[in-house]
Amino acid sequence: MTPADLSRTVLGAVRRAVEEGALRGPVPERVKVERSRPGGSGDYATNAALRLAREARMPAREVAEVLSGALARHPGIAGVEITGPGFLNITLAADTRHALVREVLSRGIRYGHGDGMAGQVHQYHHRPDVRAAVTADAVRRLLRAQGAVVRTSCDRAEPAWAQLGATPDALGTPPVTLTELRPVPVDVPADELLRRFGPDATRWALLRPAGHDRPRPDDGLLVQNEGNPLFRVRYAHARSRALLRNAEDLGFTTGPAAHEEAAAYEEGAAHEEAAAYGEAAYAGPADAAASALLTALGDHPAALESAARLRAPDRVARHLEATADALLGFQHTVLPKGDEKPSATHRSRLALAEAAGTVLAGGLALLGISAPEHL
Repeated sequence: MTPADLSRTVLGAVRRAVEEGALRGPVPERVKVERSRPGGSGDYATNAALRLAREARMPAREVAEVLSGALARHPGIAGVEITGPGFLNITLAADTRHALVREVLSRGIRYGHGDGMAGQVHQYHHRPDVRAAVTADAVRRLLRAQGAVVRTSCDRAEPAWAQLGATPDALGTPPVTLTELRPVPVDVPADELLRRFGPDATRWALLRPAGHDRPRPDDGLLVQNEGNPLFRVRYAHARSRALLRNAEDLGFTTGPAAHEEAAAYEEGAAHEEAAAYGEAAYAGPADAAASALLTALGDHPAALESAARLRAPDRVARHLEATADALLGFQHTVLPKGDEKPSATHRSRLALAEAAGTVLAGGLALLGISAPEHL
C-alpha cells in the first residue's frame, strides 16, 4: 500500500462515516498522509481528524475514534493508534509490504505514474537558457507521467539542447502570456557542459539543485565514488542488476515460483528460517535496512506527484539519492553467505532489491538520465 493508496483509504473511511451519519460536514477532496516521524508510532500518520473536527462539531479525538474503527477493519491495516489531540497513527499489515514489491515489479519503470492530473493542460514558456530548457523538459516528463497534457515553448533553441533531450515543443513568442519557468541560470554554456560532462551528468548538474539555487557543475560530477550523488544513484541501480545476475548464477530468481515460495514463507512454511531472521523476509522490525528501503519505495509515487505539481525535478533527484542509500545499505543481506542455500528469505530480499533498481531506473528516466546495467 503506497501513501497515495492509504490516503484514498482514509478518505474512503471519512466518506463512509459521513454517509452513515457518524460524522457531519463535507468530505474533503484529499487527505494528507505522511510517514511517521522518528520515535513516533506506526508506519504513517494523518491529521485528518483534526481537520474534520470543526465541521463535524466534535472533539478531534472523537472524530479520530470514528475513523480509527473504520480503518482498523481494512485488510491492509494491522492497527490504528490515536495520539495527541487526534492524530491517527497507522501500521500496515505485513502482506501489504510484499504487495508493494509486487506492484513495483508489475508496473516496472512506470511505477509511481498516475492519473491525478488527467485532464489538466499545462503550457510553459522559458528563456533561451540551457538550464531552463532542461528544467522544462523534466517538468514536461513529470507532468505527463501524472496524466497531464503539457506543451513547452521558447523564443529560440540552441543546437546543443538536442543532445540533452531538451527540445521545446514550439519555438517563437507565444501569442498569449504563458507561465514562465525561470530557474536560476548556469554560468557555463551548453556546448561546454556537454564537452566536459556529457548529457547525463549535465542534466543531473542542472536538475539536482532547487530552481532558486545556482548550479555549480565541477569535475566532481565525473568522480566514481559514493561522494558523487549521481554516481551513487546509478551505482545502486547497477548493483541491483548485478545481484540478479549473481542470484541466477546461484540458481534462484524472483520469478513466479519465487513469489509462490515467498508467499508460503509468509504463511509459515519456513519456520526455521523465520526464527533465524524474523517474522518476514524483509518486513520485520529487526531488519532496519529493509524497512528503510521499503519506505523509500512506498514514498516514490508521492515524490513524483509532488515534483510534478510543484514543477520541482530536484525533489525526484533527492528521493533517488535516499532510495539509492537505502538499497546500498540493504544489498549485503540479499545473497546467501558461505554454505547457505538460497531460501525464500533470499528470494524475497532479491525481489526487494530488484524493485529498488526498478524505481531508480524509472526516476532517472523521468530526469532524462540513463541507468546503466554495469558501472
